[in-house]
Amino acid sequence: MTTGLSSNLSFIRRAFLPKRLVVAPAHLGTPRSSWRSAAIILVPYLWMILFFLVPFAIIFKISLSVTAIAIPPYSPLVTFEEGAMRIILHLENYTYIFTDPDGTYIRSYLKSLQVAAFSTFFCLLIGYPIAWALATAKPALRNVLFMLVIMPSWTSFVVRIYAWMTLMKKDGLINDVLMALGIVSEPVQILQTDVAVYIGIVYCYLPYMVLPLFSALMKVDYSLIEAASDLGCRPIKTFFNTLIPQTKSGIIAGSMLVFIPAIGEYVIPELLGGKSSILIGRILWQEFFNNRDWPLACAVAILMLIILVIPIVFFYKIERKEQEKINARN
Repeated sequence: MTTGLSSNLSFIRRAFLPKRLVVAPAHLGTPRSSWRSAAIILVPYLWMILFFLVPFAIIFKISLSVTAIAIPPYSPLVTFEEGAMRIILHLENYTYIFTDPDGTYIRSYLKSLQVAAFSTFFCLLIGYPIAWALATAKPALRNVLFMLVIMPSWTSFVVRIYAWMTLMKKDGLINDVLMALGIVSEPVQILQTDVAVYIGIVYCYLPYMVLPLFSALMKVDYSLIEAASDLGCRPIKTFFNTLIPQTKSGIIAGSMLVFIPAIGEYVIPELLGGKSSILIGRILWQEFFNNRDWPLACAVAILMLIILVIPIVFFYKIERKEQEKINARN
């Protein structure tokens, strides 16, 4: 019995397997492929080291010094006196941010978070219907809609902001239309207000919300929506129970692409916002170029980066849990 089974197996092996086939372990590869894999992985690491970690280390070093009348305008951390090396670290820049009598820095942080959060919400509120229209449109019409969404980004960022300044001033087109329709009897102050800042940020960052949402909507299983509709589920409940969970990754990605740069925005608050629109980007500009206080400005920037890490870690954990659920189902 054993002899017959062995002979059958040997016949199958000779008939269906090549004579010179060598089966290598799956985890082993050729030296060339291993080198290529290592090079591909190394490139993004080098990019992060050169353009993130090195500048971050330089800024962190400057934040631990004090202002000095020199070039560059801060004291060195390492000095040599009588053959001895001295390292002096100053933490008063960080403590001053929290102990400032006027509370300028804390208010600027809170104001920046408020503006970024509301701008992200409005971008999501406006961008979701646009992404839905793109995902459900015919291919020919979809290309036209894509052009309408992306084309404004081809124009200079500053030029677009100046265009909004022209539209929102007291004798601009917006006030002319409002007065012509009888909505207002006299020109409304729109420019140099928080409303103008929100309009500018939402306008400029809306494409960054639309594109991730469109990518997520293209992967939606529309049979679930049809099934919910056939079972008598209301449209709003269908939207929140079937569509939102399937596009959560696009919502998170788009929100991060809008929220993170909106916190440090400088150009829009400077040109469209008023004096009360003191965001962290304007504080950094004033400390660097007006006050020439580089150590304090670097400390403000370091704290802003720490604040930005919090939503990144939060969104990363959400994505990781979603991926684990998907892997468990499969």
